[in-house]
Amino acid sequence: MDFFDNPFSTTGIAVLLFIIVVLRSALRVLPEWERAVVLRLGRFQAVKGPGIIFLIPIIDTARIVDTRIVTMNVPRQEAITSDNVSVSVDAVVLFKVMDPRDAVVQITDYIQTASLIAQTTLRSVIGQAELDDLLARRDKINQQLQSIIDEQTEAFGVKVTSVEVRDVILPEEMKRALARQAESERERRAKIIAAEGEYQAAEKLVQAAQMIAQQPAALQLRYLQTLAEITGERNTTVVFPIPMELIRPLMDGAQHHLPQTPSKS
Repeated sequence: MDFFDNPFSTTGIAVLLFIIVVLRSALRVLPEWERAVVLRLGRFQAVKGPGIIFLIPIIDTARIVDTRIVTMNVPRQEAITSDNVSVSVDAVVLFKVMDPRDAVVQITDYIQTASLIAQTTLRSVIGQAELDDLLARRDKINQQLQSIIDEQTEAFGVKVTSVEVRDVILPEEMKRALARQAESERERRAKIIAAEGEYQAAEKLVQAAQMIAQQPAALQLRYLQTLAEITGERNTTVVFPIPMELIRPLMDGAQHHLPQTPSKS
């Protein structure tokens, strides 16, 4: 009764401190993204949170699990593609804990395990892919990685939401080979474009020749147009042959107007 008679005695202060310590260890406040996996005498009891949770001191233990999305960098892996090209690849994995109980009870360290699974899966998938797929169709590689890793982490309550291959490093000789290939491809496209232009120009010339063949007057008009363009230049002397077809009507008209020479009887 000394405590109630004199709560500020040495015994009273000790009792108050003990009560404060017990309450402090028994009451926990968890934010929205945390869950507490409670074990009572070593056996799973419940998943509690968020908010205020109560733990029985000494009897209950709790392991806090973060349920937010975790960004995990996968260390750079060396692999050989299916077409025998040595590459160095790293990636980033996004995942979150969907079942806190399994993440604590089924596995020792779910983050480390997910990292090891991601590393082995990355090497395996890269080894089955070709270099062109790795460079040009990376979305397909990412989806394949996400599916395989998620299937394995599902056993301990982890959901893999995304996997992104971040950087692909090639040997220097392969970089030079790809540069030469790209240059050859650009030259090929340039030649195709030039050939298509020449083909279209040839088609236009054929059409023009056919039109002139059908209408001879068109050739004469073109002839006169070219003559006008040349004579428009100053300080230029041009000897230009004139087709007989153009001057024949003039010559015929002139003959009609010449005086007739009387014939000798």
